[in-house]
Amino acid sequence: MTVTTIHFVRHGEVDNPGHVLYERLPGFPLSARGARMARATARYLASDPRTRGISAVYSSPLERTRQTAGEILKSLNARRAADGEGQLSLVVDERVIEAGNDFRGTRIGHGSGALWRPRNLRLVRNLWKPTWGESYRQIASRMADFSRDIVGKHPGEQVAVVSHESPIWSFRHLLETGHPEHNMLLRHTALASVTSITFDVGTGKVLGISYADPAADVR
Repeated sequence: MTVTTIHFVRHGEVDNPGHVLYERLPGFPLSARGARMARATARYLASDPRTRGISAVYSSPLERTRQTAGEILKSLNARRAADGEGQLSLVVDERVIEAGNDFRGTRIGHGSGALWRPRNLRLVRNLWKPTWGESYRQIASRMADFSRDIVGKHPGEQVAVVSHESPIWSFRHLLETGHPEHNMLLRHTALASVTSITFDVGTGKVLGISYADPAADVR
């Protein structure tokens, strides 16, 4: 049996002192702590026997994910250089981008983002099936399409993919329960965490899902 493992990495903490819902807006890079988190996860991926064989790195096009992926590439390429292997480069894919959100650019609970405003009350009708932007089903569908492509392009390999909380958890929830809808307050996808999904290349069947939080102690 040939298997491919995709390690979905959530980006590190974002520099956002105004507490804005930044979604896909430009100008929200990693904070200093977020960069440290990215480096901690990068070191973990490059050194752990279960992940150090990663042969490709993909990322969402947003700055915070590309920065996190850049740290992963540095650690992996340093290890590969020591082993006499070729260097990896980043591949950007729109399908793993952050979820679309109609509250983009606001502070949730304040000003135009206050939930008591009539427009916002109409938007937020069901936490399990978002009515304020891209649905969980749409998010999980593009993540599933991306994963099928990765399994086909990298049979028998390990791949790192830097994405965002909602896409990673929506896809995992779909695989584990048969539906992507979930309570957003119950996600288990910490900053700079790694959700690893192993697929049977021949059938596409999911053989295992594991989770690691290498940056949990970063301050």
